[in-house]
Amino acid sequence: MKEETKQRKKAMAGFRQVTEREQRRQRLFEIVQTGRLSLDALTFELGQELAQFILYSEREELAGPDYQPSHKGLYKWAAQPGSVYLGGQKVGVQRPRLRQDKEVQLKSYQAMKKPQGFSEQLLGQSLAGLSGRKYRQTLVNAAQAFGVSPSAVSEHLIELTTEKLKEFKERSLHNFVPLATFIDTVHRGGMAFVVSLGLDIYGHKRVLGFWEGATESAEVAESLLADLEARGLKLSAKVLFIVDGGKGVAKALRERYHHKLLLQRCTIHKDRNLQGHLAKKHRQECHRRYRLALEQNDYREAEKLLRELEQWLRGLNESAADSLLEAFEELLTLHRLKVPGLLRKTLHSTNPIESLFSQVRACEKNIKRYRDSHMAQRWLASVLLYAEESFRKIKGHEQIPSLVAFLENSN
Repeated sequence: MKEETKQRKKAMAGFRQVTEREQRRQRLFEIVQTGRLSLDALTFELGQELAQFILYSEREELAGPDYQPSHKGLYKWAAQPGSVYLGGQKVGVQRPRLRQDKEVQLKSYQAMKKPQGFSEQLLGQSLAGLSGRKYRQTLVNAAQAFGVSPSAVSEHLIELTTEKLKEFKERSLHNFVPLATFIDTVHRGGMAFVVSLGLDIYGHKRVLGFWEGATESAEVAESLLADLEARGLKLSAKVLFIVDGGKGVAKALRERYHHKLLLQRCTIHKDRNLQGHLAKKHRQECHRRYRLALEQNDYREAEKLLRELEQWLRGLNESAADSLLEAFEELLTLHRLKVPGLLRKTLHSTNPIESLFSQVRACEKNIKRYRDSHMAQRWLASVLLYAEESFRKIKGHEQIPSLVAFLENSN
């Protein structure tokens, strides 16, 4: 190869390397700028919510709750658009108003109207507290900085969560057409809360309700179902119920629907249960055989493989084989209904409601003690409604019409 050709190729390679490095640097700069803009937007959105909270807390402290006014003649008077400064930047808020012959000015609003009222330092400390999940402490500290007492913050939180509980317990279910219902129990404050998560015929999830009891009994489950029906939910033997291995819920459902009941047992709970019966050296093989059976699309083939698994378990552990046999047909309900594969991935376990419970635990992790049943219910309702905002259509929702048609023609 000629020397000039080598030099030209070397120069071109160097040029490409410099160009690519510059392109990467430019791309990184764009990412940082975009992320910075997004972070700034999030910062001021959280700061705006915090400012709004402080304003309403002060009004609550002065006038008292709606159901127990603290000063005669001093009353709440709607709200109007206003603005405050957050870290030197002006943002819009809803300004709550008070009247006593004439309008009463909120001290916190007057303070935040000043350019340095809600300083960057205070805003930063507040957002750091929120990101660290120190919610109550952060709200109290921020409110105190503008002259609002800690007790007013607590009362405001109580009123807000009470409103959420009322909204949750009284909302109508007439327009919700259920395809399936996940029922499971979350334990909080020494009590059992049986929760129902519904899936409608369009693929949307909705928290339908909960009922509190000492244990997950059939009586508590029946009370929950009766409450759902009282609020307009149309339950029938054509609704698919997905439960774990709890006896109480299954008993209540069998007493209602008898042999027409469509009950799908959570396949994940049963898998863990089977492995728990076996020595460690057999668990992997048990899991493999179990999953292979349930991954079949044809009912007969899935049944055949589960029968083989039962016989294999008989040679190892009679209790494990009996455990499988006890839930045998309920593990194959989706196969009998010919539910397509993608939709079956959503309906074969209680994972959707378990995921909901994970959000409940994450949001309530800083609550050290539930003072009474009302407090436990207030917070549970508030968190369930909050979690519901992030719900999306399930995977495989396009396959729901074929399942609905099969259910309609089967009875």
